[in-house]
Amino acid sequence: MKIIVVGCGKIGSTLVEELAEDGHDITVIDTRPEKLNQLSSYLDVYGVEGSGASYQTQVEAGVKTADMLIATTAADEVNLLCCLIAKQVGVQNIIARVRTPYYMDDIRFFRDEMGLSLAISPELVTAQEISRHIRFPSAINVETFNKGRVELIQVCIPEKCKMDGKALEEIAYLRKSGVLICMVERNGEVVIPNGKFVLRSGDDITVVVPPGKTGEFFAYLGLKNNTIESVIIAGGGRISYYLAHILLDEGMAVKIIEKNPARAMELCELLPGATIIQGDCTDKKLLEEEGVDSAQCFVSLTDMDEENVMLSLYVGTRSKAKLITKINHVTFDEVINHLPLGSVVYSKNVVVELLAQYVRATQNSVGSNVETLHILGDGAAEALEFHVRANSPLVGVPLQELNIKPNLLVCSITHQGTSIIPRGRDAMHAGDSVIIVTTNTGLNDLSDILA
Repeated sequence: MKIIVVGCGKIGSTLVEELAEDGHDITVIDTRPEKLNQLSSYLDVYGVEGSGASYQTQVEAGVKTADMLIATTAADEVNLLCCLIAKQVGVQNIIARVRTPYYMDDIRFFRDEMGLSLAISPELVTAQEISRHIRFPSAINVETFNKGRVELIQVCIPEKCKMDGKALEEIAYLRKSGVLICMVERNGEVVIPNGKFVLRSGDDITVVVPPGKTGEFFAYLGLKNNTIESVIIAGGGRISYYLAHILLDEGMAVKIIEKNPARAMELCELLPGATIIQGDCTDKKLLEEEGVDSAQCFVSLTDMDEENVMLSLYVGTRSKAKLITKINHVTFDEVINHLPLGSVVYSKNVVVELLAQYVRATQNSVGSNVETLHILGDGAAEALEFHVRANSPLVGVPLQELNIKPNLLVCSITHQGTSIIPRGRDAMHAGDSVIIVTTNTGLNDLSDILA
């Protein structure tokens, strides 16, 4: 596809890298020539210097023949104007990054009147991601598919676990329960395991768990899956606002610690159901007074990555709280991922994943198309949901008869609303939803799973 990306900040640059790797024809518009030169120096992309809100600049970037325009600048108004111009020229798919809550309230108007394909709020989608971590406190990560019917859950195998030192084919519980281990991360390496693969304590495993079996599976691992009823949030920014709304709607008690007095007062008005504490969340005495020692969940959401890291490390020494740490800028993933920070959420990756998912879903595919895409293992693997169309060559063929690529696993098939973890004799049918986990990144069609 021919795609124009306006703005090459953190989200825009990461998105351009992702789309370029998928083989799309990318043009980037930005007012900063140094940013354009930096991207074009290591990616096969074309840069246009100027404002994306200028008709002439968009024409220079090839908007008249573009399939999609994605506006990711820091200014909502600029993004919406970019999309309005592109739509008037005839671009079918237009996407805007929209951060301001009151613009998000009007999003139906933008879709209906402007023809906006998608409006994405980085803060809202990050809050939604964090809320999933809170719902499964023993999990490192949770990804959802098929409108929530299927969930991929990432957990760490604890010490003295029954699975330690055993090959997958030797673990009777997996056969009886229907739990499928579809990915293993060990020492920075990602593996799609077969039956001979031997598990070790400390492995991060990604599993598909049948509905209603999550608690049983955590108990088998020796992990507690206690329901969280109260959450302390450090920082009162937009993510905290959206997250508090979600958690309050789910009946949880929410406490937000915000340093800025004016913002604290604003949050009191916006979130009457939450407890707002005006103070410095790095003040150890304040944290003790607000009950951090007995906290069930602590979420570090300040504007500074270093502060979030230190807060999570400190709270982890004082309590058994579920820790969630937001990271924006820090790029030392190999260091961050080895620190006891609980669930680490990278805001830009959450947004880029959603945008990449939409791009894949809009591509024309012969047999099936990508409905949902989640990036796993720091980009080393992907989990994809495909919708099976009637003319797919895979329809009706048992999985054991398909010549499937190595390092690829069919994790789930949902047929007429019922999800199963498939075996060799199972087959896909028209209308099914199929979930694939693989290290073969860049799949665009279900038929791409064949060798």
